[in-house]
Amino acid sequence: MYMKSMYVYIMTNVVHTVLYIGVTNDLIRRVWEHKNNFISNSFTATYHLHKLVYFAVFEDSNAAIAYEKYLKKCYRKTKEKLITEQNPKWRDLYEDLVPTK
Repeated sequence: MYMKSMYVYIMTNVVHTVLYIGVTNDLIRRVWEHKNNFISNSFTATYHLHKLVYFAVFEDSNAAIAYEKYLKKCYRKTKEKLITEQNPKWRDLYEDLVPTK
């Protein structure tokens, strides 16, 4: 049986004032949608959340969804610590996921 990976991810804007937490089974596609305002009136489009600063990979969709819900309930400081541990400079990690031309 083939298991598809699930991803919990955090997007932010250029000045890191707003955080968005999501879950997906296709991280590259979903982040591309956020970056390109695929849904023009979405939260990420409204607040210009085009920077992928954190993601975690799960093999179990239930675990991914539970982790997303957990993170959404956490204080901002907890989320910032999590991001900084994986990505100290808060770089856009999308650039690492997409092959360069």
